[in-house]
Amino acid sequence: MTQTFFGQINPPARLLMGPGPVNAHPRVLRAMAADMLGQFDPEMTTYMNQTMELYRQVFMTDNRWTFLVDGTARAGIEAALVSLVEPGMKLLIVRAGRFGLLLSEIATRIGADIATVDIPWGEVATLEQIEEAIVTHRPRVLACIHGDTSTTMAQPLDGVGALCRKYDVLSYVDATATLGGMAVATDRWGVDVVSGGLQKCMGGPPGSAPITISDRAAEHIMARRHVEAGIRGSDTTDGVRARIPSNYFDLAMIMDYWSEKRLNHHTEATSMLYAAREAARVMVEEGLEARFARHASASRAMCAGLRAMGLELFGSDEHRMTNVTGVYIPESVDGERVRNRMREDFEIEIGSAFGPLQGKIWRIGAMGYNAEKHKVLLTLGALEAVLRHEGHSFAAGSGVDAALAAYNA
Repeated sequence: MTQTFFGQINPPARLLMGPGPVNAHPRVLRAMAADMLGQFDPEMTTYMNQTMELYRQVFMTDNRWTFLVDGTARAGIEAALVSLVEPGMKLLIVRAGRFGLLLSEIATRIGADIATVDIPWGEVATLEQIEEAIVTHRPRVLACIHGDTSTTMAQPLDGVGALCRKYDVLSYVDATATLGGMAVATDRWGVDVVSGGLQKCMGGPPGSAPITISDRAAEHIMARRHVEAGIRGSDTTDGVRARIPSNYFDLAMIMDYWSEKRLNHHTEATSMLYAAREAARVMVEEGLEARFARHASASRAMCAGLRAMGLELFGSDEHRMTNVTGVYIPESVDGERVRNRMREDFEIEIGSAFGPLQGKIWRIGAMGYNAEKHKVLLTLGALEAVLRHEGHSFAAGSGVDAALAAYNA
């Protein structure tokens, strides 16, 4: 048998300006290179406690139960839904893009009784639409996406928590695409569970899903608690409601692991803990308001530059995410050829799209470590060069000049 030997990994120094993942902050990469610790080493549990405190600040909450789910952002989504929603339970989902549809996909596998508020891609739901659906369907849980990168729109969430509490509904928000770049105001919104990821505005690698859980949601989850046989003690008590059907994504057991009990549910992903901790440290050090302002400035400059090149943006400015911008592909150019040339000639990646927007828009991100003035300008300059070569006519330099003007305004 012929043996194949591969060289060491040596990826190109590519600038990732799509909808995520993006380039990780060098401090995060350095933190990941630190050595392993035993999962119950006092140094390790101290790092866990520090990470909880840091993410309370990131999520803008006082929630005790704020920690990490090991796995990509989707692990946090699935852990939230499988732990909140029992088979046959009524779940109301706001769907306005690919990731709202993902919530339905996961909920179907759980066996939830699903009702939906379906919004055209590029639009957002109003409080009135959400309340009408709650009154009509009487769900136990409401789930929605804060920023859906498939549409580049952000769902307004002020008032949603109060609305849910009015009707005794638990609320879940997926903030994967906005955490670290837009205000994820958990306590102000009054929502019960919010999950995120590292690979977008947090400026880290995919592989860890920060999550925060209100006391009322924790009580609901703990009512479904069932401790596995191998780690049960003589004083173990289980919940009275239906057991959470996933072992790995069982938030009740994960909460026991992150609590003072340190119940051995799994081996914490040590390097990812280091990454998540450092990503949050970078954010808190920068200051939340300064970080949100940096993303907003990058968005304004990106939008100004794209429009100056004669390109039309997708969706409304009122609800546009500040970290990713949708832009229509001109009819005169081949969208994939442009993306390929951006990557091959300039080592810059921009995104394509999904579903009804596939082949119609590009998605250009400026988030986390990449929401920087020079990276926005480099991306626009490269896109200018490629578009002119592809026959799209506009004044040379107009995109970069407009972006600079937006930054200097």
